[in-house]
Amino acid sequence: MTASAAPLTRRARRQRRRPPATVTSVLGELLLTAGVVVLLFVAWQMWIGDLIISAQSNSQGQEITQEWEQLPVPELPPVIEDEETGALWYEPPLLEHPGNGQSLAQMRIPRFGDDYNVTIAGGTSRSVTLDNGWIGVYDQSVMPGQVGNFSVAGHRTTWGFPLNRMDKLRLNDAIVIETQEGWYTYRFRTLEYVQPNEVDVLLDVPQVPGVATGERYLTLTACSPLYSLAERIVGYSVFEGFQPRAEGAPESMASVDEVASLSW
Repeated sequence: MTASAAPLTRRARRQRRRPPATVTSVLGELLLTAGVVVLLFVAWQMWIGDLIISAQSNSQGQEITQEWEQLPVPELPPVIEDEETGALWYEPPLLEHPGNGQSLAQMRIPRFGDDYNVTIAGGTSRSVTLDNGWIGVYDQSVMPGQVGNFSVAGHRTTWGFPLNRMDKLRLNDAIVIETQEGWYTYRFRTLEYVQPNEVDVLLDVPQVPGVATGERYLTLTACSPLYSLAERIVGYSVFEGFQPRAEGAPESMASVDEVASLSW
């Protein structure tokens, strides 16, 4: 009996040595669990959720494009002649400035993928426009294809981050504004980083007050660096032309891979 009782005695001692659960230890475990849950929630909000919102936004954009394709083809706009070169081109239809949250067009950027199709809506407030995953039109902006500066803003992080890859744009990349009437094509020129109070990037001629050049610009703006409001990243593009829907999608809508293969 003595030999068999010895292990039981040692086991009992080990059990007695375990510290009893205290309020502090239980609270610590609860806080640790809560911290893990919070980190998972933050990861969802800052990445996984944004991927879902982005995919939904692009899917809705594709549906809008398909709806326009099913509608009767609008009449061709007037053809005008360039006074300097003699080239003929279509006069871009004048769109009405959208109200806050009112849809204007779809933004298509082949560099960001064939499925990139984001709604452009009026206003730049977060609650009404930007937090829907849309790109917002500044109140003072001119409309696509018009002389002056078509200036817009969008999130680079959170809420679908439609302008997340602005820094990946390359010289001459197409930025296409699609409407029911057709496609307004701009060509990317350059990026710069400015302070949040440098609003002269929204002027008709960006950063050049009081000057009229007759040029047609597109200015993209977003926060920079990622997950920060310290600066603004600004992308400038110049207008190339308008192609009516009756003539089908312009060459600028070709994917980046297709363009590369053609140039090769």
